[in-house]
Amino acid sequence: MALYAEAAAVLAGVESRQGSIKSLVYASRFQRVKQLYALVCETQRYAAVLDAVIERAGLLRAEKKLRPHLAQVLVYELLLGRGFRGAGGGRWKQVLSRHQARLKAELARLKVQRGVSRNEDLLDAGSKPGGAAQVPRFVRVNTLKTCCEDAVDYFKRQGFTYQGRASCLEDLRTLQGKRFLLDPLLPELLVFPAHTDLHDHPLYQAGHLILQDKASCLPAMLLAPPPGAQVIDACAAPGNKTSHLAALMKNQGRIFAFDLDAKRLASMATLLARAGVSCCELAERDFLAVSAADPRYQQVQYILLDPSCSGSGMPSRQLEEPGAGAPSKERLQALAGFQLRALDHALTFPSLRRLIYSTCSLCQEENEDVVQEALQRCGGAFRLAPAMPTWPHRGLSIFPGAEHCLRASPDTTLTGGFFVAIFERVEVPSLVSPEQVESSEPSPATKRKKRRRVAAAPEVLPADS
Repeated sequence: MALYAEAAAVLAGVESRQGSIKSLVYASRFQRVKQLYALVCETQRYAAVLDAVIERAGLLRAEKKLRPHLAQVLVYELLLGRGFRGAGGGRWKQVLSRHQARLKAELARLKVQRGVSRNEDLLDAGSKPGGAAQVPRFVRVNTLKTCCEDAVDYFKRQGFTYQGRASCLEDLRTLQGKRFLLDPLLPELLVFPAHTDLHDHPLYQAGHLILQDKASCLPAMLLAPPPGAQVIDACAAPGNKTSHLAALMKNQGRIFAFDLDAKRLASMATLLARAGVSCCELAERDFLAVSAADPRYQQVQYILLDPSCSGSGMPSRQLEEPGAGAPSKERLQALAGFQLRALDHALTFPSLRRLIYSTCSLCQEENEDVVQEALQRCGGAFRLAPAMPTWPHRGLSIFPGAEHCLRASPDTTLTGGFFVAIFERVEVPSLVSPEQVESSEPSPATKRKKRRRVAAAPEVLPADS
């Protein structure tokens, strides 16, 4: 019963604005964090459907001691989930069994009324076009443990139909049933229909697959550190981007990963171990307190900076924080101030060649405004590098070069909302410094002596041919 009670407590906390799903799950004492997070997310995703079924079946009127959030969790597990797990249902399993026939009948009646045949279609029937329900399920193949071909073959043996590499976004938008594709732009990224649940899939449990939104895969892919590189992941937890960096580096080199939250860092360590990452050094530290002069980081040429942000681009934000509107001006100012300080600090590392700045925010204050200010402060040492010319959604044109930035959203890219900018150190045209050039220039006295020697030299006639 602990799983269901914890899930109900998290849902109640979200509704009372005590925090997001993720923060409340990490703050709970439940040991199987991923299991709890998956159950809460799926229950919240189907909340409107579950409330309709519970109301029509009269469940709360019949069972006075059953609280609404617990009812949601239990009915989700009974009708849409895996069924009650072992003895976890406790006495509520017996209670729900008395209403099982009525609950199933009301779910069937709801599908008839909405003209759908599958449970997941109830979500599409009640969602707006271009909303979170339209974002496909993206799955990154972890190349530290397997390869794309083997993952595809495994799914095919499970009855999935593989349709090859997608040619356009419309291919992703129309995915249904047990069909899946290879993403048209990102290698090793599989795409499934929106409501495909793979949290209990054996390949995910073994770390062969990483459930990661396509936009969230862009930072590591665009940073592109080679094997053997020295990399800093400045605000690393929960660790999906870190594991992606390690895969690109083939576990060769070193990733210095920093985060201040001890619980998130502990969960990250578990995630990285499951993913087979061995080149990462975790530290419970504030990146702003990490000295760029520290000898350990003198060879760092790549930095991934994905700082805390408003999260306004996350499709799950409205699920996690019902009724949440745009972040306040004061909150945006505070976040942007921190983001700019972190970006300024990152650009001071002496060997830095390339830096990715990214957020899961749609707000200009956290994105283009921060990038523009950082470029002005660095005195021309860095510039924005162009990337992915075929990407359809670019940065807001508020300063020259902003079009090099990438934006993402459910409407334009079928992903979560995201922003990415690539900072690249400007190469010095010559390896000789101005001081060296000046010191190598002959003095006026030397020039006069040279002219006298030339004047006094005998004429040399050309040799006969």
